[in-house]
Amino acid sequence: MARPLVVTLCTGNAARSVMAGALLRAEGVPVEVVTAGTHVIEHQPMSIRTRAALAAVGVSAPDHRSHQLAEADVRAAVLVVAMAGEHVRYVRRRHPAAAARTATIRWLVDHLPAGTAPLAERVAALGLEAVDPDRQGDVEDPAGRDDEAYVACAKELAVLVGELAPRLR
Repeated sequence: MARPLVVTLCTGNAARSVMAGALLRAEGVPVEVVTAGTHVIEHQPMSIRTRAALAAVGVSAPDHRSHQLAEADVRAAVLVVAMAGEHVRYVRRRHPAAAARTATIRWLVDHLPAGTAPLAERVAALGLEAVDPDRQGDVEDPAGRDDEAYVACAKELAVLVGELAPRLR
């Protein structure tokens, strides 16, 4: 049986979504993970700061190359885990059929129930298309900031992914 697809989404697919994806894979959650961005230069490696931040939380993503969110990604995804409300709004504009499967990681940590029902059913029951993106909570983008901001972002995401992972099982 195929594992459900979860997409982690940020702006450039260079920091937050990469970190969240690597952390989800490290948790051993039985899902396929694709990382993507809303405004990407395709096939770029992650920055040195992102690589160092991942190392600081004990994970890596050595084969990462940036990827623009595509229709095929959202069509196949059971869940799109956005890093900020702006990414939820992007999905609603560009891929409206996925609105009911898209929310920020902060919102999902607080609202996605664990359980034995399939992940797709639990996500569908949330009514995500009606949840205001501005009230879902953001993970601040470390882009353009110093090394400490990247490490702080990775640590924040490690906590959030640690709380989300059991709900994705």
